[in-house]
Amino acid sequence: MGLRTDITNWMPLSVSEINKIFSVIPIRWCIAGGWALDLHLRKQTREHSDIDVIITREEQLIAYQYLNRHWMLYRAENGKLSLWEDGEYLSSTNDVWVSKSDGAPWAFQLMIIDTEGDCWTYKRDKSIRRPLADIILQTADGIPYLRPEIQLLHKAGGSKVREKDYKDFQTMLPSLLQQEKAWLKASLNRQFPEGHDWVKFL
Repeated sequence: MGLRTDITNWMPLSVSEINKIFSVIPIRWCIAGGWALDLHLRKQTREHSDIDVIITREEQLIAYQYLNRHWMLYRAENGKLSLWEDGEYLSSTNDVWVSKSDGAPWAFQLMIIDTEGDCWTYKRDKSIRRPLADIILQTADGIPYLRPEIQLLHKAGGSKVREKDYKDFQTMLPSLLQQEKAWLKASLNRQFPEGHDWVKFL
């Protein structure tokens, strides 16, 4: 079982390189993370040390068959990076790191999301959900990316909110629509009944 520990060895692909790879794979996918927010704002607001791509759990093996021809895929789980074997269905892994070879820098990350019927479900609180068709927006040139309020929920919902996540939130706030703010606020109140720092801004 190939294990890797070089977690800072990143040379992320560009958004357009990702689009080129994924647009030929017959699955639902989109750009996530800080890049999703920048695509929404139509400008780069900060440096990005990596690039995240969302796929659904039910379509993971299709993604694997296409990517495996040119890339090595590693499951990130419990702080370990181990090779994702051909045909292996990842039932609980949410994060896969991808590189050209076992020593090459990391090029992108796959984030595996869960669905129920036609809905995406939030991994930290399954009662928070949206229709799958609703969670992806597109840039003017057709690059799919995760809706800002859903990306911000992922950033807000972790056990520790990083400084860059808070900055991303502040950068996005002025351009969030009323219904996006309302959804994010309701979702944060549901996940954190005891309160969350971001709610007062919404």
